[in-house]
This record gives sequence, C-alpha cells and structure tokens, in this order.
Amino acid sequence: MSGVVAQCHYSFGLRTGVANNLCYFDEQTVIFPSGNNCVGYNIDQKWQRFIPGLERSQGMYALAISSNRRYLAVLEHGKRATITVYDLQHEQSRKRKVLSGGDIPVHEFVSMAFSTDSKYFIGQSGAPDYILFYWMWEKQKIIAMVKTTVAANPVNQVSLNPYDNTQICVSGNGVFKLFRYAEGALKQSTFQKLETHNLLSHAWVSEDRVIAGTEAGRLMVFESGDLRWDMCVSTKTTIAKGNDEESLSQFPRVTVITAYSKGFAYSAGPGTVCLFERTDDKDNYRKTRKIRIPPDQCSHEPSQAEQQQIVSLVISPSEETVVTSTDWGQLYIITLSSAEMSKGEQAQFEFLSYSFHSLSITGLSICIRKPFIATCSLDQSVLIWNFETNTLELYKEFQEEAFSIALHPSGLFVLVGFSDKLRLMNLLIDDVRTFKEFNVRCCRECAFSHGGHLFSAVNGNVIHIYSSTTLENVLNLKGHNGKVHSIVWSGDESRLVSCGMEGAVYEWNTLTGKQKSESVLKSCSYTGVTVSPDAVGTDCTLKEIQDCQILREVPAEDVAYTTITMSRSGRTLFTGTSIGTIRDIKYPLSTQKDWIEYQAHSSPVTKYPLTVSEDCCLLIWKIIDKEGRGLKRDKNITYNQVMLELKMRVEELKMENEYQLRLKDMNYNEDIKEMSAKFVEQIESLKTRRQILKTERGKMESANQEAMFEVMEKHSKELQDLESVNSQKLMLEYEKYQELQLKSQQMQQDYEEQLQRMEESKAAALEDLTLHYEGKLHEKLLVLEQVGDITSKGLLGAVFRWDLGLYIESLQDRVWGQNDVNIKATIKGWQETITAAVTLKLFSLQKNMDDRSMEKEKMKTEQQKLLAHQKCLERDILALKKEIQERDDTIQDKEKCIYDLKKKNQELGKFKFVLDYKIKELKKQIEPREKDIKEMKEPMRYNILLLYQFFNWLTVIELDIAEQKLKLTTTDKEMHKGLQKVRDVEALVRWFKTDLHNCVGFTLEPKRLKDSITDLYDRYVQKSDVVDIVGVDAEVQRGYARHREHLERNVASLKRKLAKDGVVHHADNVKIMQVTETRLFIKDCHKITLLSPRANPSNMVVRLNQEGDRIVQLQRLEIHRLREEIQVLMKIHPYRPPSTAKLPSLQIKS
Repeated sequence: MSGVVAQCHYSFGLRTGVANNLCYFDEQTVIFPSGNNCVGYNIDQKWQRFIPGLERSQGMYALAISSNRRYLAVLEHGKRATITVYDLQHEQSRKRKVLSGGDIPVHEFVSMAFSTDSKYFIGQSGAPDYILFYWMWEKQKIIAMVKTTVAANPVNQVSLNPYDNTQICVSGNGVFKLFRYAEGALKQSTFQKLETHNLLSHAWVSEDRVIAGTEAGRLMVFESGDLRWDMCVSTKTTIAKGNDEESLSQFPRVTVITAYSKGFAYSAGPGTVCLFERTDDKDNYRKTRKIRIPPDQCSHEPSQAEQQQIVSLVISPSEETVVTSTDWGQLYIITLSSAEMSKGEQAQFEFLSYSFHSLSITGLSICIRKPFIATCSLDQSVLIWNFETNTLELYKEFQEEAFSIALHPSGLFVLVGFSDKLRLMNLLIDDVRTFKEFNVRCCRECAFSHGGHLFSAVNGNVIHIYSSTTLENVLNLKGHNGKVHSIVWSGDESRLVSCGMEGAVYEWNTLTGKQKSESVLKSCSYTGVTVSPDAVGTDCTLKEIQDCQILREVPAEDVAYTTITMSRSGRTLFTGTSIGTIRDIKYPLSTQKDWIEYQAHSSPVTKYPLTVSEDCCLLIWKIIDKEGRGLKRDKNITYNQVMLELKMRVEELKMENEYQLRLKDMNYNEDIKEMSAKFVEQIESLKTRRQILKTERGKMESANQEAMFEVMEKHSKELQDLESVNSQKLMLEYEKYQELQLKSQQMQQDYEEQLQRMEESKAAALEDLTLHYEGKLHEKLLVLEQVGDITSKGLLGAVFRWDLGLYIESLQDRVWGQNDVNIKATIKGWQETITAAVTLKLFSLQKNMDDRSMEKEKMKTEQQKLLAHQKCLERDILALKKEIQERDDTIQDKEKCIYDLKKKNQELGKFKFVLDYKIKELKKQIEPREKDIKEMKEPMRYNILLLYQFFNWLTVIELDIAEQKLKLTTTDKEMHKGLQKVRDVEALVRWFKTDLHNCVGFTLEPKRLKDSITDLYDRYVQKSDVVDIVGVDAEVQRGYARHREHLERNVASLKRKLAKDGVVHHADNVKIMQVTETRLFIKDCHKITLLSPRANPSNMVVRLNQEGDRIVQLQRLEIHRLREEIQVLMKIHPYRPPSTAKLPSLQIKS
C-alpha cells in the first residue's frame, strides 16, 4: 500500500441533475452535492465537511434531510438504486442504513422524503413500474408499497404530510394522488384528473391543503384532495435562442415550492423567487416579495444570468435566510430582513460563496510560486482560485470556449487555448488582459516550463514550443500521427514527454527538438503521461515505460484511467478514472493491486493533481502521510533558501505593483487626454449651439407665444367640449343600450316562453285530437266491421229467406199435396213473421250506416279547421321570429354606434397620451428649474417666517398700544371727573366752613344757633339723599359690577376670537405664501415654456392663477370684515367710569 493518504480539503462547484440538491443542516451550514460527495458548507466560517459516496456508484441523484435535521438520505444509482441514510450528528457522518427495493429490482428512484418524526421514509421508484415504497427505515423494513402511475404519466415528487405520517402526496405529469397508510397497506384516498397539467413540485401548507406548481406556470391549491382554485403566476416569458433572432415564448415553470411558517415561496420563472404570506383570515395568501438573480457584470451578456432556472429552494430553521440553487450549478443566498428592508427596490440574491463553472471544466493549472489555481471551462470562463484562502481571485468570461490553460510560475501570466487562437494574457488585480495571440486553433494542451521561460502548446499532432521572453516559436516537435493528449515538462526543462491517441509516447529533447525515445502501442489510445514516463490509456491498464519498452503493466479492473500524475517525492502515483474516482498507487509499481481508491467525481476526471471533471466541480485534495503529518514540498530547504525565496517574492510583488501602477497611470493619462479633447470639442460645439439657439429663441419667442396661447386655449376648449359631449353621448348611448338590451332580453324571453307555451299547447292539442280521432276511428272501424258482419249476415239472411221461402213453398207443395190445411197455415204464419223481422233489421242497419257517414263528414270538416288553425299559428311564429330578427338588427346597429364611439374615445386617449408625453418632456425640462426653485425656497421660507414673526409681534404691540391708549383716555376722564368733584367738594366745604363759622358766632344765642344749624341742614342736606343715599350707592355699585363683568367677558371673548383669528390668519398667510410660491413657480414654468419651442403647457397654469387670486381676495375681505367688527364693538361698549360717593346724611336730634 501507498504511504500517503489523500483527503478532500475543499470543493468549488455544485453538481447539477440532483433532485433537492440543497438542505439546511443548521443555521450556518448547508449541504449540497459536489462531485460524488456531499459537502457541508459553513456560511460564516467558510469551512467544508465531506460525506463521500458509495463505491462503484454512478453518482448521487437526490438528497433528503429529516425534520430534526439529524439524518441525511442520499440516493445513488449503481447496479441497483440504493438510498443511504447518514447520521449527521456523528463526527464522521456515520452511515446508518442502506435502503433498497428488496426483492423488487429498482434501477432508479425519482423522489424521496422523511416523515415528521423521522421514523418513516418513502421513496418513489422510476419507470416502468413507478412503485411507492413505505419504509420503517431504522429496521430496513418495507411496511407497504403501491403502484402510483403508469409509464405515460411519470411522477416528479412525493412527500409525507408533516401533520400526519400516514398521508402521502404524489404529483407528476397528469398525476395528483393522496394515499393513506391503513391496515398495513397504502390506499388511495383521492384522485384528480389532470391530464393536461404537468405538476413539477408541491408542498404541504396545512393539514389538508397542498399547493402544487405546473410546467405551464400555474399554482394549484388542493384541499382534502380536491382542486379549490388555481392561478397563473405571471405572463409568458421570451427567451432568446442563442445568437439567432428567433425567440422562444414559454410560460414560467414552477420548479420548486417551499412552505414555511408565514406562507410559502416558489420559483416564478427563470431567475425569480416569489414569497407569499398568509393574510389575517389565514386561508388566503398575498404576494409580499419578488427576489431575482442579479445580472452577471463579468459576463459579456449580463442578462443571461437572469435566465437560470431555480432547481432547489430552502429556508433556514430560523426563517431568516433563503438559499437557492440553479440549473447552471450556482448557489445564491439572501437575508429575508434585507429583502423586507428593500421593499422600495428590487430584491436580489447574492452568491453563497463564489461563482462556479456551469459546464465541463476542460483545463487546470497550478502556479509554482503562488497559491493560485487556474481553471477554464466550456462556459467560456476563466477562473483564478487561491487554494490557501479558498477564495476566488479573478473571474473573466470570454466570447469563445476555452479548452486548455497554463499558469506562469510567477503567477503574473496565463496561457489559454481558445477555439480560434492561443492567447497569452496578463493577470491584473481585477482583470485578465490579452497582450499576445498565437495562431493555434483549438489548443487542447498547453504548459509552461518550470522556469517559465518556455511554454509548449499542442496544435493537433504538432507540439509548438515558444519563448516567454521573445514570444517567438522556438521549436516544432513533429512525430505524432494522431492528436496529442498530454504533455509534461521535466524538472530541468531539458526533456518533454508527450502521448497521443495513436498509442505513441515520445520523449523529446527541448534543446535540439529531436526524439530521445519512443514507445508505440497501436491497440491503446493514451490519455495521460508522466515524466518517469508512466502512461495510461483506454485499455484499462497503467504502463511503466523504460528504454522504449513497456516494462510493467498494472490492470485497472475494468476501469479506464483518464489522467495521471506523480508526487514530488516520486513514491506515489495519482490517477483519475472514467467513473470519477482517484487512485493512490504506490511507486515503483507492482503487479498486484496496491492502491487506495477515493470517491471524487460523478463523471470522468479530466485533470490532476487537483481534480476537475465534466461534472463542473473542482476538488482540492490534502496529501498526508499515514502518521497524520502533512507532506512537505522539499525537506531540504534551508533558512537562506527560504529568505531568498521571500526576497524574490517581495521583489516580484514590488515589480508587479509598479507595473500595474504604470499600466494604470498610462491608462488614466490616455483616458484623461481623450476626455479632455472630447470635453473641449463638446464645449466649443455647445457654445456655438448656444449662440444659435439664442438667436433662434429671440426670433421664435414672440411668434410662438401668441400662437401657443391661442392654440392652447382653443385646444383646451375643444378638449373640454369634446370630453363633455362625448361623455354625455356615451352615457346616453350606454343607457339606451342597456335599456334596449334589457328590453330585447325580456322580449326574447317572453317570445321564447310564448313559443314554448304554444308549442306545448299545439303538441297537447295534436295529441288530444289524434287520440280523440284515433278513438273515433277505432270505434267507426268496429262499427264498420259490425256493419260488414251484419250486412254479410243480412245477405245470408236474404239467402236464408230465399231458401226458407223455397223450403216453405216446397213444404206447402208437399203439404198442400197432402191437403193438410193446419200445417199449411202454420207454415205460412212462420213465413210471414220471419220476413217481417228480417225487413225490420235491414231498415235499422241502413239507418245506422247513414248516421255513420254523416259523422264522418263532420270529422273531416273539423280536421280541416284544425289544419287551418295550425297554419295561422305557424304564420304567427314566423312573424314573431321576423320581429326578433329586426330587434337583433337594431341592437347590432346600436352596438356598432357604441363601437364607433369607443373608437373615437380611443383616438382621444391616444391624443391624451401624446399630450401626456409632451407634459412629461416639459417636466423633464422643468426639473433643473425645480431644483433651483427648491434651493431658493429655503432662504425665502426662512425670511417669510421671520416676516411673519415680525408681523405677529407688530400686531401684538399695536394691540397693546391701543389697549394702553384706551386705558389712558379712561384714566384721564376719571381723573378730570375726580378733580372736578374734589374742586366741588372743596368749594362746598369752604361754603360750609363759612356758614359754620357764622353759626359759631351764635353760640351764646341758642335760638339763633338752632335756627342757623337748621338752615345749614336745610341748605346742605336734602331729604331724598337722606332716604335714598344708601340704596342708590348699593345699586350703583351693583350696576358697576355688572357692567364691569360684562366688559370683562367681552374682552375675554374678543381675546379668544383674536387668538382664533390669529390662527386663521396664520393659516391664510401660509396659504398666501404657498400661492405666491406657486405663482412664482408658474411664472418660471411659463418662462420655460416660452423658451422651449416644443412646449405645450396645460390649463393648470390658468387655474392656479385664478385660484391664487381668489384666495387673496377672500383673505382681504376677511381682514376687512374683522376690522369692521372691532370698530362696531368699540362703539357699542364704551368705557363707563364708576359712580362717585356722596356725603352721608345728617340726622339731627330735636
């Protein structure tokens, strides 16, 4: 056995053609197939974990994960189809059970699923049997199976009800069935005939409701197995067919549906995923989000990425992220929270990791001095990977297919063989640029030498060697008779080994261009070779060649080797096989089986040591020895060598950065020169054009202004008149049409009812008449038969009478001959009685016959009358039908008139569309003015607010001044009145003092003193004052208080009204400001329309002017009215000064 072990380290790529090829293991880990492995990829930490497939399997074809996300089921095809269940919670993902069809040979399964409790498992086999298996998988026991469909209607998906483990849903082409496990068997519970629908996917959204998607782009909702409703997800999509001008129109295919707690998600056509959520009633759903795959900006056709079909769609356990896979082998992710946040914009997916190849990988190359890997593919792309950081460094897509690729040892250049030429390109920071092309078509192999100064390229059966420095063809190695499949440089670059499909292996001297050795085996077509040399080919053997002879052959056990390489130590060979596996073979070779086989890809391995395959996947392998230590590239590297390498690498990086900076500077300088020249030319042209436009504008302004206003007024009037007239006509015609339609329907119903009644009555009458006359005819026939019998009897009677008469006569003759008188008399009596009876009978019969003939004539006349009545009724029916036809003609005429009116309305709509388009053009021209207006509005609004505040402050000051003036006038009046009263009182006091002084002189004379005091009393004190002074003062005080309260209430109400009026005035001022702004805006628009010769302004300008004038007039009237009210209130409620106190009354005791 070999002393080293290979382990999968990292994978780039997604295998297509796998059903349900994407699963969530936990919130950060997704599982998808890559090659012949299942990869567990951690989204956050970017690490990978591998679950290899079974040995000798033909690849994985379906995945399924349990509800508890512990078990993973992998479907693989080999000699028989098998389903392997893995335990994901085990460190090495231990294989638990392998399920198969038991005694039934099943070659393929098309779909499978776990139950909710992860105890049961179902699998649907493929053609031709289409048997549904129901396992208790932990015991590997099939507990039930049933045939679900026929070969003409294939099944696409099966699933278990998440709410009921015994209910299974099966959908496919014209198939939708529900099965229930009961009594040890699967029994069909419902059946829907959907022959015209191909159901591609379905999902359970509730206990009894299933949503299914069809190939024709329809969503169908089944409840308890019955179709409730269906809807079309969108309109037809048009897909371009290559470079042709033809296009293919098709409906969006609903390829996948996934349910989650809020609703469900489904693929709505190429590159589109739609989310539906439940509404409040929980039975209906509404569309909440549409997510699209973004265009690929690195592609020469970015929109092609949007045409990818969604293959799988999974939602994380926390329902925060959505991951999807496409038929191009790409993985995309989106966070639902970001999709909700971007509701105003189009939500788009992002790459889960990086962009992968979508078609077969044809070329692989590893850089010697840098951790770079280069791959090319038939999808016309070249990708540069970093195998240390596991990232994608560069992505470039070309217009031709790439067949081979080689990286320069420095990592600065790449050589790519396209279908038309071989190109040598620079690797820049963000681009790959071609700087040299070689005329080598369809180069399938190319390689740089280990030093990088030479490179070789295969052109059919010729190997060209070029110099990397001079870019000249140094050597042409000719000797192969067939196409060269593989070339390898030796370590010292003096030798080159090649192999071809004609069975030849040549060793060349790269200095002289001559063959050093050769080995030809025509029975084998070689596909790979090493420097040793060892070769592999189509004869399923590994050959060791030495001295032009095959030294040793190792059989590969019926597996063809496709590629081969040797490790640096020279102790191990690694080979790729046609079944996608790689083998680790110990070297030197032995005749026995001495290798380790690893599961790598599902298709033949095309390149090594990092394996790539036709399944679009790139696998990076880690080589370790059996003791667990990683192998070193060179064990004898000293410290000085390491330092030299690091210095060389630093110098290379410096040179690379300087080179790239110089390239950028050159490019930028060229761009600046070009742009400056263009801008100078544009400026000069714009200046000349501006002068021309100014002169033209001056000429056209005056003429266009009048014409424009006249045309606009005329057009607006005509448009309004036409709209009003046409709307009225349409309403009238529509009402008439409705009335006529109702009348015609009612008349038609009445006529139909009358016709039906008449037909029924006619049928009944005819039936009665036929029955009646048939009865009469039957009676008459009976009578006629009786009459015929009677007549026959009468004739017999006549004959009898004649015979009887003859007999009587003979008797008479004989009797008379015997002379017996008595006997003769008796016989004669008999003869007479018989004759009389017969004659009476004949008379009665003749009378009956006459009566019957009379009745027959009467019946004929009645029949003729009935026929005439029938003809009259038929004529009435024809008249009614003619009238109905006339009514239909009138209805058609009315409909024609309505159609003409609708046509006119459409023409008016077109004219309106033209006007809308012109208005849009005006708006586009107005936008820069609007920006200027907005910029000018802000300082203007600030100034207006300042003015408004200043105006409010002035009004408040004016009100305060008026109030203070009123108070001042009232106080002046009160002061004057008080002073007058004081003067009066002082005069009165002076008079009283003088009189009192005179009275004091009579103190010695009591009588005169008494008389003088009474005189004083009578002079200065009145009786009414003595009686009423107290009451009058109280009443005056109450009146004053009432008046004061009244005035205070009036002042308060006036203040409230003033505050309300201030608010109203504020709103009015704001409106006036808006009106002034709109008027300024309208003036600017008017100026713009005058400047534009194609402008066509609408009636909105006139209406805005009228509205603004009307608002200003209303505000002026309101201000005038409020001022009048204030003046009236000032006149009605003048200020009343308070009443003054009087002297108290004197009470003189006598």
